[in-house]
Amino acid sequence: MRVPTEPNRWRRSLGAAVCGLALLASAACSHATNDTAAPVNPIPARPTDTSPGPVVALPGTLAADFASLLPTLGGHAGMAIMAVGGDTVASMGDWTTGAAWSTMKVPLTLAVLNSNGNTPSYAMSAAITESDNNAADSLWQSLGTPDQAAQSVQKILQQGGDTTTRVPSIRARADYSAFGQAAWALGDQARFAAHLPCLPDASTVTDLMGKVVPGQQWGLGHLDNVVFKGGWGPDPSGNYLVRQFGLVTTPNGQMAVAIAAQANSGSFDDGTAMLNKIVPLITQHLSALPAGTCAAAH
Repeated sequence: MRVPTEPNRWRRSLGAAVCGLALLASAACSHATNDTAAPVNPIPARPTDTSPGPVVALPGTLAADFASLLPTLGGHAGMAIMAVGGDTVASMGDWTTGAAWSTMKVPLTLAVLNSNGNTPSYAMSAAITESDNNAADSLWQSLGTPDQAAQSVQKILQQGGDTTTRVPSIRARADYSAFGQAAWALGDQARFAAHLPCLPDASTVTDLMGKVVPGQQWGLGHLDNVVFKGGWGPDPSGNYLVRQFGLVTTPNGQMAVAIAAQANSGSFDDGTAMLNKIVPLITQHLSALPAGTCAAAH
């Protein structure tokens, strides 16, 4: 499978072994160019750990199994999960934040829907289901000036509970979209995903997230009952980051998940292969993972 470079069509440590899986259990139980966009602030060359600190991963839990799998993956990886309707994000792995790439097309599309009276368009479909960069650029431009567009997308993030992420209006790297270059931490992305079903016009976007083209259905695309969006692109050295986020529907409700990987080889294919190895852990532990519904769903 060869899909990369998402620049004009963006196709898509254990330092804190867990940011609270054990606590959660007790508390609530673009095509092939570059999906690139550099963050408002430069992405650290090495993964950074912004979690509260390491938490003991109980044997047999998702966190423990992730910790065991991580050294075998051949690169850096991270995952964050949160129940829809919950208030605690559980994080694991040694990758925590980096460029959003095409995953930022989800709040971008929702921002346009909010501005046009929830009128779907071909550009929205292409941006989400195909990760088409030209379509996403047209959506961005429809929001006004670059500053206005950035503010509109950031407003959606804030409505989704993410008050940390900043959406740039200027392209730090000229070949990639400004919004895709926002630094989006996995924990913040999982929190946004957990609020997504409750936001106005969200069903239009989540429906599209359930129709991602076959060529981009790696990682989370291997799960049943999932809607998701991927993003990918190279850092200045050419090493690809591959990431996804979405919603998994379970008998107990929905769970938000955000995952990312960067292979030591720097290749896109090795990055997607890493996600393909991580995702089965979700299936294995699905019955024990946090899930729920938002108030708007009642």
